[in-house]
Amino acid sequence: MKFPYEFQIGWRYTCTSKRSSSNGFISFISFISMAGIALGVAALIVVLSVMNGFQKEVRDRMLSVLAHIEVFAQDGNLSEWRRTAGEALQNKEILAAAPYVGEQAMLTRDDRVCGVVLRGIMPIEEAKVSDLDKHVTKGNLTNLTPGSFGVALGCELARGLDVHVGEKITLVVPQKSTVTPAGILPRVRQFTVVAIFTAGHYEYDSSLALIDLEDAQKFFRLTGPTGIRLKVKDMDRAPLVARDLAKVLSGDMWIRDWTQQNKNWFVAVQTEKRIMFIILMLIIAVATFNLVSSLVMTVTDKYGDIAILRTLGAQPSSIVKIFIVQGVTIGFIGTFLGIALGCVISLNISTIVPFIEQLFGIHFLPKDIYFISELPSDLHMLDITRIGLISFILALLATIYPSWRAAQIKPAEVLRYE
Repeated sequence: MKFPYEFQIGWRYTCTSKRSSSNGFISFISFISMAGIALGVAALIVVLSVMNGFQKEVRDRMLSVLAHIEVFAQDGNLSEWRRTAGEALQNKEILAAAPYVGEQAMLTRDDRVCGVVLRGIMPIEEAKVSDLDKHVTKGNLTNLTPGSFGVALGCELARGLDVHVGEKITLVVPQKSTVTPAGILPRVRQFTVVAIFTAGHYEYDSSLALIDLEDAQKFFRLTGPTGIRLKVKDMDRAPLVARDLAKVLSGDMWIRDWTQQNKNWFVAVQTEKRIMFIILMLIIAVATFNLVSSLVMTVTDKYGDIAILRTLGAQPSSIVKIFIVQGVTIGFIGTFLGIALGCVISLNISTIVPFIEQLFGIHFLPKDIYFISELPSDLHMLDITRIGLISFILALLATIYPSWRAAQIKPAEVLRYE
């Protein structure tokens, strides 16, 4: 295939011979520009992949406790929950439904007091909408049976109360107080710890307590659960499914999905990703500045060649194309190498990081401090495409000034001194 001469000359300038010191130096600068773009692209892909991995890990740990969608009555008492669950399950995207009672209370043991989010559940049904039963480290959630008044605690909550499986704690509900001749008395009941779970998320491990659904209804004097928890096929579609349910469910219902329950956290993570993207994109921008320097030096070194081309009939637009080809070639190769390197590191980070830790005797995420002791990685094709396009566009923009400068050269003035 015969390429246009602009492409051939531009490629020659990119792979210029190192026979002369000036050509060798220019070639070295071009290589540095290419390497800078590659390293910048690779760093950006790896960092965003790690941030995506942390986001996915924390999200999955949240959803081991949270439901994808919650439906609850405005008056806090969903006595006909089976009918509501049946209406919800008619949606093909919903896999399961489970009732629950959600209230706030206090747990006490000796002189220790902790505020908790109390959730009444049916263990068998709850296992269909969450993975909390898989995170039980001591005891079993099936021990939460009606009338037994058992309770399951998060590991940090159990540690704070200094309580173990089989020991008793006292549940106090100030807002459900009883008026007696002696005054207002809070509702108090003794519960036995039957299980301890570790969800891997401090907020839930330190403040969540589970009891049987019927025990919760009796204790809070309810005629039914406060709502139902739903699991959908694709959790990313939970907001859309929630909006569809709002149109078909009968009664006065409030519906919220998992993104609404942790909106501030997800907004903060997205903001951090955007800022990190901008910061690391500056690395690629610096590399493109090197590309500008390389092209300007090439133009200066090739004054004579440009003048000869112009005298042979080359138009200024052809001169522009020559140096655009050179800059785009450097940018494309650097971007491609950076994407390849970034993908390789991101896909093998679980092997690379332990090797580095073992080699230098360090631990980036000590197990005794962090719940996540390994660097997770989640490579997104959208991130790769976006980074590659921006890098290529920056490289293309870097060619504008040097190419324009080359096109402005006047052959007569240059050849006069050659």
